[in-house]
Amino acid sequence: MKNTTSGSKEGAGGDSPSQLIDARIKELGDWRGEMLARVRVLIKQAEPEVVEEWKWRGVPVWSHAGMICTGETYKSVVKMTFAKGASLEDPSDLFNSSLEGNTRRAIDFHEGDKIDEKALKALIRAAVVLNKSSAAKACGDKSVDDRER
Repeated sequence: MKNTTSGSKEGAGGDSPSQLIDARIKELGDWRGEMLARVRVLIKQAEPEVVEEWKWRGVPVWSHAGMICTGETYKSVVKMTFAKGASLEDPSDLFNSSLEGNTRRAIDFHEGDKIDEKALKALIRAAVVLNKSSAAKACGDKSVDDRER
């Protein structure tokens, strides 16, 4: 697994994004930390080459060929926001938040919620496939433009 800070500064001691996420999980010290840790494990299992990032002054972000999702923590919810969630099929109806937008979709986990691990991993993998296909199209479009010149 790779680590990068892409677009954000490292912690005061030069901590890596993975170390900052570890610290956030420990700092929470309650069900939210446990939920964030579980989500993180599932992301890594679904996409072993995931890149962990730390953006926007303290938001864990997971990427592969583009942003997959964020792991935000609030007082009563752990929110997993998929950057291109509106473009993903969700046959298990995991998305339960941010449903009105044209781009993002989110899953809000509350205390005591059980995670459908198989469905979540499938959604993560689908997000990676979408990122890779978007990246390939972007590269393909550029080469077409270059040939026309």
